[in-house]
Amino acid sequence: MSNIQSHAVSRAHRIDKWGTIASLACVVHCIATPILFSIFAVAAQVVPTEQHTHRLLAVPVCLLGLFAMRTGFKRHQRIGPALLMVVGLSLIVATAWWGDKIPSHWTEVAITITGSACMIAAHRMNHKLCKACACHGHAH
Repeated sequence: MSNIQSHAVSRAHRIDKWGTIASLACVVHCIATPILFSIFAVAAQVVPTEQHTHRLLAVPVCLLGLFAMRTGFKRHQRIGPALLMVVGLSLIVATAWWGDKIPSHWTEVAITITGSACMIAAHRMNHKLCKACACHGHAH
């Protein structure tokens, strides 16, 4: 494998790692925020609105996901991780922009966590497939 290919694989691994971390941060946010707000009621008054926060967090999470999938797909050309990422991104975007129309907060949390789980799984699949390509020296 050439030095350029090695650098591209290393970059793709870092992107997937950051994408996984960002998706996990969504899960932690969804679980921790209601708990923290119930403990510290004053915090609910000073933090930006929930929808504003979700929209703000969704943008970098989605960009990382899209960039990782684009990079990975060019390398391994497997549709599975990309489809899983699209499902995850769709759920994240839907709850970020239209979450206030969902009947209950816990349903919104469940949908967001499901989207994050899909994205985490897609990043892990992408990472493994890219690593397999690197091990076998395939240049895509």
